[in-house]
Amino acid sequence: MSDHTTYNDKVVRQFAVMTLVWAIVGMAVGVLIAAQLAWPVLNFDIPWLTFGRLRPLHTNAVIFAFGGSALFAASYYVVQRTCHVRLISDKLAAFTFWGWQAIIVAAAITLPLGFSQSKEYAELEWPIDIAIAVVWVSYAIVFFGTIMKRKTPHIYVANWFFAALIIAVTMLHVVNSIEIPVSVLKSYPVYAGVQDAMVQWWYGHNAVGFFLTAGFLGIMYYFIPKQANRPIYSYRLSIVHFWALVFTYIWAGPHHLHYTALPDWVQSLGMVFSLILLAPSWGGMINGVMTLSGAWEKLRTDPVIRFLIVSVSFYGMATFEGPMMAIKTVNSLSHYTDWTIGHVHSGALGWNALVSFGMLYFLFPRLYGRELYSLKLVEIHFWTATIGIVLYASSMWVSGIMQGLMWRAVNTDGTLTYSFVESVEAMHPFYIVRLTGGALFLFGTLVMAYNMWKTAVGAPSIETAIPEPAH
Repeated sequence: MSDHTTYNDKVVRQFAVMTLVWAIVGMAVGVLIAAQLAWPVLNFDIPWLTFGRLRPLHTNAVIFAFGGSALFAASYYVVQRTCHVRLISDKLAAFTFWGWQAIIVAAAITLPLGFSQSKEYAELEWPIDIAIAVVWVSYAIVFFGTIMKRKTPHIYVANWFFAALIIAVTMLHVVNSIEIPVSVLKSYPVYAGVQDAMVQWWYGHNAVGFFLTAGFLGIMYYFIPKQANRPIYSYRLSIVHFWALVFTYIWAGPHHLHYTALPDWVQSLGMVFSLILLAPSWGGMINGVMTLSGAWEKLRTDPVIRFLIVSVSFYGMATFEGPMMAIKTVNSLSHYTDWTIGHVHSGALGWNALVSFGMLYFLFPRLYGRELYSLKLVEIHFWTATIGIVLYASSMWVSGIMQGLMWRAVNTDGTLTYSFVESVEAMHPFYIVRLTGGALFLFGTLVMAYNMWKTAVGAPSIETAIPEPAH
């Protein structure tokens, strides 16, 4: 019996399947609210279908349901392979799966009903916040417990990034979610005014920094070398990347609060650290892309490696754009406009979603012991997704810069050149392009779901799954 049969792949399979399910749900809600922005009548005058309630459902579904399930699947798979041991507790791992799914369902019910703290990425009310903390600490016990009983002296770099994800998100969630319950589903934060804003964006930007960056870099550092069948370009660079990233990211939150009541020196601190962040981010991007050195022809023949490498390219673009938008003078034009939406989605769709898809294409054949059903469908998915991202991001960049310029345009007598309604009217065609891009991306995800379903159907038992070469 080969070594791989000792691993707990049941929980990895469960999270991998739910990653796909929540991707479709979260993106479908995103397409609906994108359509509502173009044609507001599509909320049908139903309170729980309004943009204000569905938008936090969309962000929570794509970040914590889709992204979270991808991170659980990846980290549980990777930590077992790189430490050569089974997860420390099957029961606790199962609890993290069912607990996380229950939290997602609770979010999907309460947010459309209007139960919200109105804090970006932290809208969920206090009972769900407590449940998140319990499941996340259980996750930490499973992950770190597995690392402690490892059979290898070395801890592979992907596990360092997963560890940073677990530790930082614990701290962020607990501190930002200190609240006073006033009823079963209502609470108020203990912070007020500018302190509440500062704590919220320390949390909000580091949800991006640790949940959507550090965790997914763990995916990059394992699955690109595996799919390319080559060692990581520079192991030394990966260590520098790790320490520089985790030290710098935590300070960047104030760039969300330029030109607000936040003290000016705090705003400047956030800007400076955001600019410094460019260096480790691009170090990681270069490390991922250069892993293909000497094997570039794989980009022509292997659509899975294409997903992984293009995702890292989008990571590079988004992490150049972010520091640039943190510069105060740029921010004075970009903030509160669609440019920010374009930036977020070039990162979320281009980086997080594509690297997750590449990981799932790698995992499903190994988890179900089957050849991938169709490489042609992977190809179709890749091009529909890529074209969708380009349409989405570019339309929002153009719309956002136009908005910013229209809002700040003044006549010689000091009055505003354009009314707000005129700027909204000018955005309309770009919203239709954005909707088209989002719909294309969702279509590609549905193609992938069909491909994965056909891969898994009638699969032999896990004992006959494709073994991996030793890491």
